[in-house]
Amino acid sequence: MPSKNTSRLAALTVAAVCSTVSAIVLTSPAHADAIRIHDIQGTTRTSPLAGQPVTDVAGVVTGVRTYGSSKGFWIQDTAPDDDPATSEGVFVFTGSAPKAAVGDAVRVSGTVSEYVPGGTSSGNQSLTEITKPAVTVVSSGNALPAATVIDAKSVPAAYAPPGDPAANGSVNALPLRPSQYALDLYESLEGMNVQIGSSRVVTASDAYAELWVTVKPHEHPTRRGGTVYGSYDSQNTGRLQVQSLGTAAGFPKANVGDTLAGTTEGPLDYNQFGGYTLVARELGTLDKGGLERETTRKQKSGELAVATYNVENLDPGDATFDAHAAAIVNHLQSPDIVSLEEIQDNNGAKDDGTVAADVTVNKLIDAIVAAGGPRYDWRSIDPVNDKDGGEPGGNIRQVFLYNPERVSFTDRAGGDATTPVGVTRTDGRAALTASPGRIDPADTAWKSSRKPLAGEFVFHGRTVFVIANHFASKGGDQGLTAQYQPPARNSETQRHAQADAVNGFVKDILAAQSDADVVTLGDINDFEFSGTAQRLEDGGVLWSAIKSLPKSERYTYDYQGNSQVLDQILISPSIREDDDFAYDSVHVNSEFNDQISDHDPQVLRFRP
Repeated sequence: MPSKNTSRLAALTVAAVCSTVSAIVLTSPAHADAIRIHDIQGTTRTSPLAGQPVTDVAGVVTGVRTYGSSKGFWIQDTAPDDDPATSEGVFVFTGSAPKAAVGDAVRVSGTVSEYVPGGTSSGNQSLTEITKPAVTVVSSGNALPAATVIDAKSVPAAYAPPGDPAANGSVNALPLRPSQYALDLYESLEGMNVQIGSSRVVTASDAYAELWVTVKPHEHPTRRGGTVYGSYDSQNTGRLQVQSLGTAAGFPKANVGDTLAGTTEGPLDYNQFGGYTLVARELGTLDKGGLERETTRKQKSGELAVATYNVENLDPGDATFDAHAAAIVNHLQSPDIVSLEEIQDNNGAKDDGTVAADVTVNKLIDAIVAAGGPRYDWRSIDPVNDKDGGEPGGNIRQVFLYNPERVSFTDRAGGDATTPVGVTRTDGRAALTASPGRIDPADTAWKSSRKPLAGEFVFHGRTVFVIANHFASKGGDQGLTAQYQPPARNSETQRHAQADAVNGFVKDILAAQSDADVVTLGDINDFEFSGTAQRLEDGGVLWSAIKSLPKSERYTYDYQGNSQVLDQILISPSIREDDDFAYDSVHVNSEFNDQISDHDPQVLRFRP
């Protein structure tokens, strides 16, 4: 597992101002009128003393961080006030490895600062710190302040207060109400020594030695141990990120459904990659839940199986080809058609003008054959260099794999990176003007984003139109713990425009042939209840088939403790009304610490 001194960890909480190295000296106790930590923290999210110097702030060290760019330590007052809104802990930013130790009673002088992890443009809340500190050790080996327990009883059911309209929706200046809102509770504990008991893992360990648990085991549980994200208005308040103050090498490799057992205790931090985080001084032990990767059933002879699978920036230099092939053959049961997202060009992220991806695709096809699967044929369209977003130089695109022993592809010339595909009517049936073809690639909706790939397939004499998509990402959206509530989802503007374009294209197909079988699928980068999905479904021309599953199984992606839908397969009325389709979200990646992609593939089986 990588060291915590990675570029990401370096960005966790880089202090807003430079700090001098802590000076450790011995001196007499502070004056009686010294500022206390709860005076610094105040009753809102920002300190009433921000920007001001403070002298001889008393506390006991509860945690020391020696890695990354956010080196420092947490202190907590042993003489708290009686106001539940005021935190009794604060982070002291030293900038270099601190000399203070856990259990030291210290006096800290410095400047109160409000640092926004990720920068002010992120919309994140700020972290109250003491910067440029001079530190006096009064004594060592002291007992730590008793940890505040975070559990199902203490965390409110409501997530966040509505933001102040006069402050553009910010909650920063609102009085904290920790008994009413989960985010207010967490803010009232910022910097304090907190504790959780045995808690279920709801997002697997990642490469940065962090995982997510829930302290509310009955809050929207998935069938496999996660927590479903099913509505903008119903946030999962029991989610909490856990990191370790120890070495990354000792961090547990947890999957969803495992249990972080016993006591996990340490300071409550706030960072840009998930908000409130228990930085564990004492980490619980891992009890494995035994989660296994799912396997879908094999399609019947009369069923067409169509799948979507985001293979996460796959290029010839990757070591995951055999694993992806095994997933397609063994867990997806070799679907007849597979829409692949994030296939990179033949030299990956090297930005030298290469756009062809035949080496990448054929390497995957060969791996599938070696795994016992069919020798798929494939169709795609190379993008214009550096115009479709994704990793610079990678030129990601969608690719159709299809099993020629089960299905045929209708090739129709004329499709290229810049020519829009259209719909014609021939002998009462719809047809594409080019197959494969791209939907309106010059539309501004697709700026720096992948253009949809449309193709005609024939199964048992019936034409099936398949549209492979990879919509714009959620990058730039404000986090769920943002200071703005509800957080702004700026990225959805582009996805809405993309959904309108795809919806309009499907309407063209159905106008030419009302009973046409149309499958629109891929990484939609948005939820099944989102405005994006609603626009794709507009007019009843499409319907997201994941909604045929029980709510506890509606997820394809796991992010910050939320099992959620990003990948979708939408179907036309002829498929839905036949009521003989089967949909499966095949959980082989998102819940596992050793995932080969962050997305789970989806499979639709139906009879055209």
